[in-house]
Amino acid sequence: MTGWPTAITTALTEAGLDPAHVAEVINRTLDEDLSWGPDVTSETTLPADATGVADVIARKPGCLAGVPIAAAVLHILAQRMGADVTVTLVASDGDRVSPGDLVLTASGPLRCLLTGERTMLNLIGQLSGVATATAAWADALEGTGARVRDTRKTVPGLRVLQKYAVRCGGGVNHRMGLGDAALIKDNHVAAAGSVAAAFRAVREHAPDIAVEVEVDRLDQAREAIEAGADLILLDNMTPAQMRECITITKPAGVRTEASGGLTLADAAAVGATGVDYIAVGALTHSATVLDLGFDLRED
Repeated sequence: MTGWPTAITTALTEAGLDPAHVAEVINRTLDEDLSWGPDVTSETTLPADATGVADVIARKPGCLAGVPIAAAVLHILAQRMGADVTVTLVASDGDRVSPGDLVLTASGPLRCLLTGERTMLNLIGQLSGVATATAAWADALEGTGARVRDTRKTVPGLRVLQKYAVRCGGGVNHRMGLGDAALIKDNHVAAAGSVAAAFRAVREHAPDIAVEVEVDRLDQAREAIEAGADLILLDNMTPAQMRECITITKPAGVRTEASGGLTLADAAAVGATGVDYIAVGALTHSATVLDLGFDLRED
């Protein structure tokens, strides 16, 4: 059992998330706080029958991700504690917020609300940080035709949720893992002997998956096109080198992705080269957590 209302299950499912996976992540993060015992501070300072209302409030501007997940934290915890909580979602994933904006409201036993506070804020803050970083790139690329895309450089255990947060921020996802698409990198080429040999080996083993090839020279791009690559990753190239590669990839109908040490300041210039995607590992491995507070209302 997930321990949350049907509306949350519906919201997660419509977002492309598996409610069972979300529940697993939530339970695991709750256990990080509760494996050594209950919330001793809340249980000793608050009467068991004390109830109240608290609000999640944005303290910094950003883009939200994980609002229904935050609500689910409180519902799952309430089920564990044999309590009842009511959570009202005021904002939605993908919304842009300013300091002071209300995100959600929760009411119920204070012990439950305060026990779940940090787990809830850890998840929604982390995911909203990813969405906020992604939105900055999406804004910078607007009008270029390029889309910002994530990588596998994710926080262990949070990949599915972080990649969801990227979508909330206006980005698109690269492969989820090692088996749903192939990415032939320099080490694979070195081991196989050539780009063509590496591509042929992958295609023979997995004929139905997309194959991307990493290149850092024009001649490698030509070889990848001739081999039949679906997508070519232009690694650590200057905008001029990217444009040169695109003169041969575009006519061949092969998509391109820029990668390697790119910063937000580079976004417009790289997008203007004609690449289809810009891969940014920092969206997930270095995003600053969005500052959100959980404040009890005073009587």
